[in-house]
Amino acid sequence: MTSESSLKTAAAEAVPDPTSRRKVLALIVTCAVIFLDSLDTSTVGVALPSIQSDLGLSASSLQWLVSGYVIAYGGFLLLGGRVADLLGRRRVFFAGTAVFVAASVLGGAVSSEELIVASRVIKGISAAFTAPAAFSIITTTFREGPERNKALSVYGATAAVGYSVGLIASGLLTSVSWRLVFFVPGILAVGVLLITPAAVRRDVTTDRAGRSFDFGGAVIATSALLLLVYALVQAPLIGWRAPATLISLVLAVVLFAAFLLIESRHHDPTLPLTILRSRGRAFCYAIALLHGAAAIGWQFVAVLYLQQILGYGPFRTSIAVLPIGVTIYLTAQFVTSRLIGRFGIRAVCIAGMTVQAVALGLYAFVGLEDNYVGIVLPGLILHGLACGVVFASVNVGGVAGVADRQQGVAASLIVAAYAIGTGVGVAVMATIISALAETDARADLLDAYQAAFVVAALLALLGAVFSLFGLPSERRAPLVSEAVTAG
Repeated sequence: MTSESSLKTAAAEAVPDPTSRRKVLALIVTCAVIFLDSLDTSTVGVALPSIQSDLGLSASSLQWLVSGYVIAYGGFLLLGGRVADLLGRRRVFFAGTAVFVAASVLGGAVSSEELIVASRVIKGISAAFTAPAAFSIITTTFREGPERNKALSVYGATAAVGYSVGLIASGLLTSVSWRLVFFVPGILAVGVLLITPAAVRRDVTTDRAGRSFDFGGAVIATSALLLLVYALVQAPLIGWRAPATLISLVLAVVLFAAFLLIESRHHDPTLPLTILRSRGRAFCYAIALLHGAAAIGWQFVAVLYLQQILGYGPFRTSIAVLPIGVTIYLTAQFVTSRLIGRFGIRAVCIAGMTVQAVALGLYAFVGLEDNYVGIVLPGLILHGLACGVVFASVNVGGVAGVADRQQGVAASLIVAAYAIGTGVGVAVMATIISALAETDARADLLDAYQAAFVVAALLALLGAVFSLFGLPSERRAPLVSEAVTAG
């Protein structure tokens, strides 16, 4: 009997588990989409001068190639997450990726100022639907605990790699033609479309039986997010006291208040408020916002420092910052899930945000002379370590205990927090630089950049404080055990 049992066990282990194969494929396609989104963002940023030179774009249109994407992405995230929950994650993921392909072709083929900007706006909307759908596919495919932690760590690492690869690829592609910056991600996305039907399990229609769509809440939430992100993006350009900025911010606050009132009374809300009643999850969203503001705000200033103070060209800059992408990937891939499993989300976030504050604070000591080995590189490596652990940790904590039917909304809250944090970080840094840099002289710019680096470090330190006092102790109240009742 023992021999027969051993043979059966050996035979079972020898046969590949189809469920495991599908999980691997699901992780590949979802990571591929976040890779393409990150790749697309960084490649277009570097290609802007070539696009402007070739098409004769105005400065405002050039700015909208970036801002249009960010505003559309941030504005439609909550709606995208809710639609994924209601209509099916695979369906929304597939449709959003198909729109990404179409927008890539449009952007690469046209020479019209209006159409190329429109292609970026459409891409932003498609990303707002695919990002929460991809995230929730992972969280509903992989069991909560070590398995999901590892998957989300890989997912976060892939985003960092996509951005880093994009910085390098943009220089190579743009040297041939800036249109390849649009076409290449679209071609790669076609491969995702081909694999998705086999990789992602079919949507379970019974989960949506008897559910309704909170149309009013969805419209108000989308409008509020659009106004908020618009104000954050435009304020450094037109001023914080400009009527458009003030009106947008006031309307955003009013609409958010109206949205919360509607959600508290609707029987099937766009945002089930039960998700936010978990202190741990709510603080994860706040930490994500601060982490994004510190990281992207620092990056905005660091690139300016390398190019305007040290005289680096675009390609040399991309190579110079490459270590951060490599470090994030290695940390998230091989370290983060083990740290979360051993010490818990709270301890990892406290350590990660503290290390990030130290890393960004190092840049307050940069000078007019190039000290890449002494300051820049150590800061990049420490910052990469911090991002590698914090990004995955808040991803895990932000969806922990949430029912499958609400995973899309929970995922969209995390992504929206990072999107808003990005807007806050860049807006704050740009405002500091414009206020402190009296001239374009290198010395004046350096003083402004150093001050901005200090503020970025303070944002990260605030994230560490939020982690310390906001996240529950794993021994006292494990974050992953908090359940949300299906709404």
